[in-house]
Amino acid sequence: MLDEIEGTVQGHRDGHGFVQRDDGEADIYLPPNEMRAVLHKDRVKARIVRQDRRGRPEGRVVEIVERPEQPIIGRLLHEGGIWLVAPEDKRYGQDVLIPKGATGPAKVGQVVVVQLTEPPALFGQPVGRVREVLGEIDDPGMEIEIAVRKYGVPHEFSAECLALAKALPEKVRPADKKGRIDLTDVPLVTIDGEDARDFDDAVYCEPAKVGRGKGWRLLVAIADVSAYVQTGSAIDIDAYDRATSVYFPRRVIPMLPEKLSNGLCSLNPEVERLCMVCDMLVAADGEIYAYQFYPAVMFSHARFTYTEVAAILGNTRGPEAAKRKERVKDLLNLADVYKALLKQRSKRGAVDFETTETQIICDDAGRIEKIVPRTRNEAHKIIEEAMLAANVCSADFIAEGKHPGLFRVHEGPTPEKKEILRGYLKAMGVGLSITDDPRPGEFQAIAEATKERPDSQQIHTMLLRSMQQAIYTPFNSGHFGLAYEAYTHFTSPIRRYPDLLVHRVIKAILGKTRYQLPMLPTPGEAHAKLAKRLASRVKAPTTKPQKATIAPTKEVLAWEAAGLHCSANERRADEASRDVEAWLKCKYMREHLGEEYGGVVSAATTFGIFVTLDAMYVEGLVHITELGGEYFKFDEMRQELRGERTGIRYAIGTRVRVQVSRVDLDGRKIDFRLVREGEDLTSRAMKDKGSAPVKASTKRSARHKAEAGGEPRSEHGSGVAVAAVGPQSAMQAFKSAVKKAANKMQGKGRKPRRG
Repeated sequence: MLDEIEGTVQGHRDGHGFVQRDDGEADIYLPPNEMRAVLHKDRVKARIVRQDRRGRPEGRVVEIVERPEQPIIGRLLHEGGIWLVAPEDKRYGQDVLIPKGATGPAKVGQVVVVQLTEPPALFGQPVGRVREVLGEIDDPGMEIEIAVRKYGVPHEFSAECLALAKALPEKVRPADKKGRIDLTDVPLVTIDGEDARDFDDAVYCEPAKVGRGKGWRLLVAIADVSAYVQTGSAIDIDAYDRATSVYFPRRVIPMLPEKLSNGLCSLNPEVERLCMVCDMLVAADGEIYAYQFYPAVMFSHARFTYTEVAAILGNTRGPEAAKRKERVKDLLNLADVYKALLKQRSKRGAVDFETTETQIICDDAGRIEKIVPRTRNEAHKIIEEAMLAANVCSADFIAEGKHPGLFRVHEGPTPEKKEILRGYLKAMGVGLSITDDPRPGEFQAIAEATKERPDSQQIHTMLLRSMQQAIYTPFNSGHFGLAYEAYTHFTSPIRRYPDLLVHRVIKAILGKTRYQLPMLPTPGEAHAKLAKRLASRVKAPTTKPQKATIAPTKEVLAWEAAGLHCSANERRADEASRDVEAWLKCKYMREHLGEEYGGVVSAATTFGIFVTLDAMYVEGLVHITELGGEYFKFDEMRQELRGERTGIRYAIGTRVRVQVSRVDLDGRKIDFRLVREGEDLTSRAMKDKGSAPVKASTKRSARHKAEAGGEPRSEHGSGVAVAAVGPQSAMQAFKSAVKKAANKMQGKGRKPRRG
């Protein structure tokens, strides 16, 4: 067997788990008995001892290397005279015992934060004390309170940070303008969403001569956060710790204190603000002919919304345009430069798939009222292209200045993903494929060529899934999706720490000095921990730059650590946001149990299909046991489930009708069952009561295995899953239900045990 390996324990809600290896090799499966003495997120050494029935490496823990300080959130229960907390995150697998005097002011049923005082053992549960009481499970915003603690999102500023923010001025002072270009007479404007509270970018455009031809002068002014947040200050330390603002429905946890994020650094209308400007000359073909950076003081001449700008551009003689007639010409110039930049985007072959993003609308109590698609109009795209242009210039400026900094790197697909995509495109009869060293244009060409096909959504989804996640790093490998040789983030320093670092580097180059990172992201042990933390979320870049523009010095290692930290915290923010949205959607769907909806298959797996509802944009699982009375085989090449007897296929984009059958709030899971045309109402009602035409033990076993991350076993071996046993009549289902109820009554005298 192999030597001992090190990794992080990842628990599963059914009691088993696995060790996520640091070396990127196959994870090691841990059976429930091995999980009793460890906790989710523990760092351990494990040894492979055998292969399990499914061929997975099975191991045992030989040493707990590190047990991170991790509070456990759950509900306080009192059972048989014993106090315990049932973790909200079921991956912890065990309830935490609470000694009688360690419950604090908490009451039964309340959500609490527990600090462990005794770790779990093979024959003993973990013991802890209540550290914080969050409130009742149905309190408004409880899902956010849970998420910020569950994912370790810093949500309280330090006293030093708040004191320093309080001491900052209320407005721009005459002394602050020293050494800055005065742009207060330039009609810069902000364009944001209706609910935006902080404005970090303003734009202005006018026609200009570019070279020998016509073009535009485009100004992108960004809030100068670096003027107020000094390196290594208390505000800077808190901002670095957060690394990003976290956005939840109805609430934002900002990176900076409110005085900065919504006040002094926000480009509010009709007040002076300090800014950093990217001043560009854009040729008629969209090529950026020249650019320059400088610190300035600006005055926002208007606060526009995307909806308003789109209405003005759609009808320059309409009521919206009449209210803003002095700005209409400037907006038309912005629309013109956008169209030119779009030509360059197409020429570069940048990937541009249209995807549906959703927005959750909540009432005052925090409950979902509706989920609506977030529409992107022309105004959104104008601002997006202007910001992309400024970010590209920033990356070029840093590279030309030979100064270390953070690039936003997005690499092409891995060799494994390339092979999967090639096989898929061939299986689907798409006449185009990708080369060994694909360019973004190849992906865009496939998207364009297939956009009229009925399965275009499926193909575009597979194209997207073949790509890697973007990260922050000092090693520039370009941005694959946007087809840029160098790209960074400059435009949102109020809400992203990498942007603040980019501003500081640009200022250092302008001042012919060198920016030194604070002592926060040092190489060594901290760097190793950050690298492991990121590795658990996203694989590091594999393609090395052809020309090493930066020597791997101690300084560059510090920048690498800062990039790892910012990348990992970006993932953390995304996970916390998704967790809250999943909670809200589950609570929402509990009110719709038994209702039927049309939907589209969004993913096919070995254990079932995921369906997104048309009307609600909510995703749930139709387990393979609900698909019909036959065997279904998962075709990895086509990414679809296919019935062996009927040949019926379920792939991304397949339209289905489903009924909401089960909602698991703790597991953040929604289950659907397939509704077939002409299905008997009595039969359907019996299924809703629990008498589905499936042997109960078969269905439970399949669900149990699916939640564990694998496929149900079957006589057909790997990749094949057994669906429902043959159909039953309504009378048979009724008799089965009566028999089950009678058996329950007989066993009622026994006291149920906790699992």
